[in-house]
Amino acid sequence: MKKPLLIVIIILAVILFLPAVSFVRWAFQEKKPMGIYILDKTVPTLDRDHHRSLTWILNNERFVKKNNISYSFRNDYFGFFPLHPLRERKWTKNAISLGDIPDMVEKNEAMYYADTYGVYFNDWYQGINNSRRSRRLYGELNNTDNLLFGDMQKKNKLCILEYNSFDYPTIDLYRYKTKERLGIEWGGWIGKYFSSLDTTAKSPGNFPVWMTAMYRKEYRKPWTFTKPGVVFVKDRDIIVLEQGTHLKSALPFITTDSVFRKKFKLPEKVQFQGWFDVIDPLKSKVISKFNLETTPAGDTLLFENFLSKQFPAIITDTTNQRTYYFSGDFATNNVPFWISRFKGIEKLKGILYTEKPEDPRRFFWLFYRPLINGIFSDYYHTLGKK
Repeated sequence: MKKPLLIVIIILAVILFLPAVSFVRWAFQEKKPMGIYILDKTVPTLDRDHHRSLTWILNNERFVKKNNISYSFRNDYFGFFPLHPLRERKWTKNAISLGDIPDMVEKNEAMYYADTYGVYFNDWYQGINNSRRSRRLYGELNNTDNLLFGDMQKKNKLCILEYNSFDYPTIDLYRYKTKERLGIEWGGWIGKYFSSLDTTAKSPGNFPVWMTAMYRKEYRKPWTFTKPGVVFVKDRDIIVLEQGTHLKSALPFITTDSVFRKKFKLPEKVQFQGWFDVIDPLKSKVISKFNLETTPAGDTLLFENFLSKQFPAIITDTTNQRTYYFSGDFATNNVPFWISRFKGIEKLKGILYTEKPEDPRRFFWLFYRPLINGIFSDYYHTLGKK
């Protein structure tokens, strides 16, 4: 056999051997049975973006249902369910009633509210019109969701809620009760980073054009922002922080308390590009914080609106750390689900993500994945399941 051909054969054998070993290692991991109630009411596509990466981690770390079957991002959640074929725009919902709550609390050791915003007419029937908010098809945190959270909390079970668990369209009563159970306060401000604020560009990306109309109405002047920036919105109020004028660098980043950084194996600093809300932790324990690299002009603008350049990203209760609130859209990550069946896949640095701070994939691999694995693994062992 010629030497070049032999080399090619060896390379191909290695390429096929390593994934096979990784899959076998994953398949023979000890399974960790745990009932987990996942709620996602914002599912306008078959991708299930708002909870898929959560299920990815559960699957990769071998957290399984009580029947020892892996969690499915397509089926194992409550909320809005798109139906095949998607072009027919048919949907259903998987929801529990008040009478189901005791059974749900008994069957599940944990709950995760990924998103309760819902699905709207314009989201589902795309291209109909471009108004800011259209008729809601399904959504909001309702009385049943609120009471389930309360009962899970009383039973000292793991409760995790994310950004938009109590924001619009949730009514004031359930918003108040949810904030009370989380031990936080919220003044109504939400925000997001945008890689470009230029609405005249050929490819403005996912920039919501309704913000420009909101800005013109409040300030009585045209939208002239073109660089990267962070936009804060509250009811009818809007403030814009643009890179160069208000921000040294537009990308917000998250820093974590040293104790929890060591506990959950988190980086000292990681950039975040999703939606977030600005909460007051009151007496809650702050695990991580959002940070903005502001200029003096940015500091002034924030101060005038009673905002700060640093605010909580993750809080937990001070008693036993069984209740968590993530004040960012953490679970929305674009990660191929099929690779969740390979143990050690996270070591493929450079293929899965790059060193560039603006690479959005970094957040999942460096922060969200170890965070969720750490929280669930610690909790699982406190249940006495080895």
